[in-house]
Amino acid sequence: MGTFAVTYAYAANSSVGRDEHRPRHVEFLQEQFDDGTLVKSGPFGPEEDPGALLIIKADSKADVEALMDQDPFYLNGLVEQRSIRQWNIVFGADATADATRN
Repeated sequence: MGTFAVTYAYAANSSVGRDEHRPRHVEFLQEQFDDGTLVKSGPFGPEEDPGALLIIKADSKADVEALMDQDPFYLNGLVEQRSIRQWNIVFGADATADATRN
């Protein structure tokens, strides 16, 4: 099982759409959190470009991509750019003994 950092950059002028689809987006994320797949998530601060960071536990990047394709924000074109990167945790509660430093 790996850890993946997912970043969203929201589409320009998408705030109305995000407000409309937020209840289902939150429900989707809550389901992932409840089953242990979503570790942490949240939007970037008010001084940052609109977007979010999500930390996901999964077997592969392809699994994360397939899962995040189901997010109502993504399905409704509210995410302009998404990145999914495997994250090797070196420090913290989830650090692995075999993680290498860059």
